Amino acid sequence: MVEESELKYWKDAGRVAHRSLEAIKDEIQVGVSWHEVIDSAERYIYRHGGKPAFPCTIAVNDMAAHFTTDHLLTPPTCVEDEMVFRKGDLVKLDIGVHVEGAIGDNALTVEVGNAGKHTEQIKAAKEARDATIEMMHPGTPWHKVGAAAEQAQRDAGFEPISNLCGHQLEVYDLHAGTSVPSFACGASHPSFKGTVPEGGIFAVEPFNTTGSQGLVENVPPRDSSNIWRVTGDITVKKALAKGKLKPLGATMARYLEERYHHLPFAERWAYPLMEKPFPRESEESRQSKWDTLVKKLINIRFLETYHLLRCTDGGLIGQYEHSVWIGPGGAEILTIE
Repeated sequence: MVEESELKYWKDAGRVAHRSLEAIKDEIQVGVSWHEVIDSAERYIYRHGGKPAFPCTIAVNDMAAHFTTDHLLTPPTCVEDEMVFRKGDLVKLDIGVHVEGAIGDNALTVEVGNAGKHTEQIKAAKEARDATIEMMHPGTPWHKVGAAAEQAQRDAGFEPISNLCGHQLEVYDLHAGTSVPSFACGASHPSFKGTVPEGGIFAVEPFNTTGSQGLVENVPPRDSSNIWRVTGDITVKKALAKGKLKPLGATMARYLEERYHHLPFAERWAYPLMEKPFPRESEESRQSKWDTLVKKLINIRFLETYHLLRCTDGGLIGQYEHSVWIGPGGAEILTIE
């Protein structure tokens, strides 16, 4: 748990995350590419004193979360057209910042071109986030927090997504232990037992959908998000000792761990590592070596990948998110000025 006196870095990260989100949302315009916005967001974070806590992600229409571009700008398998914003698109922009490992995580939803097609859904997502935060007082049962989020969504005519939830934040740990329900899970739900803890820091992010099932699914392949994370399940030293890694693989694995700790990172951030040991290789050869290395690091459980997520029945998805600290009197929002 985090004492109020220890909040400085968390508040610094929250402020940069908030400023980044507010600045970059205006760049989501008709004809702009998804990658332009992603790249702009990450550069903004560095210019303003933070580091990305995870790659900036874009989710359009029925996409829910966990997509960033790769170094080749390859569209996901569920997208047939170019990754360019079109009028009427419902876009979720999710930005995370860390300062010395303390994380600020926030997101919003915008409609490209402001045509007014999705106004009520966007409003409902924001109100669900705020209703959740208002309920997060120390000692409040988690099922009551989830019920508040669901009520706000249903009152507006939208279905809450029940297999996505908020998450606890700890230093260099984006998903630490306790989850925050965003639906009426009930008092006996095994995943949401207990109460809101004083001193906890949480990312609160209810999702809603125009679909009827209220569920998201994985988009293949397993690395469809282009996002990876060092698991911490096996050390580089142990992998070397057991012969699971060769020296070059160990060097690259060590670099990833030292640079990103256990926070998610983008394929396009890491791929340039191949240029130094193989400067004269063709791009095809370098890509092949990279794919082999990544496969090995995943197989030995040094790395894990994320799937892109989308609505199971094609419904459009809305989302809003804040990071909060639970003080004696309730939740204090960190992702603000």
